[in-house]
Amino acid sequence: MKLISFLILATIFSSITMAQDKVLKVWPNGAPNDNGMTEPEEKYDGVRVRNVSEAQMYVFLPEAENNTGAGVIICPGGGYRIEAMDHEGYDIARFLQKKGIAGIVLKYRLPYGHHEVPGSDARQAIRMVRANAKEWGIDSDKIGIAGSSAGGHLASTAGTVFDYGDQTSTNPVARQSCRPDFMLLLYPVITMNEKYSHIGSRENLIGKGHDKELVRKYSNELNVGAETPPTFLVLADDDKAVVPQNSIAFYTQLKKYNVPAEMHIFAEGGHGFGIRETGLPAAEWPELFCTWLQAQKFID
Repeated sequence: MKLISFLILATIFSSITMAQDKVLKVWPNGAPNDNGMTEPEEKYDGVRVRNVSEAQMYVFLPEAENNTGAGVIICPGGGYRIEAMDHEGYDIARFLQKKGIAGIVLKYRLPYGHHEVPGSDARQAIRMVRANAKEWGIDSDKIGIAGSSAGGHLASTAGTVFDYGDQTSTNPVARQSCRPDFMLLLYPVITMNEKYSHIGSRENLIGKGHDKELVRKYSNELNVGAETPPTFLVLADDDKAVVPQNSIAFYTQLKKYNVPAEMHIFAEGGHGFGIRETGLPAAEWPELFCTWLQAQKFID
């Protein structure tokens, strides 16, 4: 009986430690900017968060014998107002972990009128993962970024506006490139064009006015270039919240620059399906994504 109890406890402890290996601050020495949030961070409905003023990464590493060397930084959605950390964060990370891919969930700072803050967190997270890649068993040229809805906007921001690091810096993290090697975009907000944008995400990021410079800056279909990384897009035709024109415009621009891309538009799924067993074909996207990673030589 004691042996059985010990084995049960050992199994539980093992599953916990395997599930989430590390929690790190994105800016351990303090961020260079501030979103102005002074209210305490609040978690509700289980794992949704709001009032986020400090960025963190939750690292899920695969077993050594199953490790592909790839890693994905995951940006949950929530209209730049909250972050849905479960089906658009931890659950995706656990799926990737089982596939031998490191899943790193980014709890980014929400903008609260400071539009530059989320993007700086995403870029710094990529630099942090690259700086720790060897220790974590990740290949530094197999680091992707994923995002759902507004998190997809954040991921596509990081994937279209980036730099290759400051080689003159004495900080080893600052010397790292913040260009992701690939992108996974789930029903992403892409444009700030009022005709197609998700208005809630737009207003939470750049405000309720019509600042043409900010509209242009964060309309990521206009930021695609030849160095934009290969991209895998997933969305549903019946999405009424973030209309398909967002992904279609992004895919069209990727093809203009001959960037490898694959897009799946499922007939049903609506918005926000994340990684769930819905019984709909859209629920098959995680396996399709892994097949695409194989085709792109990011995993074997």
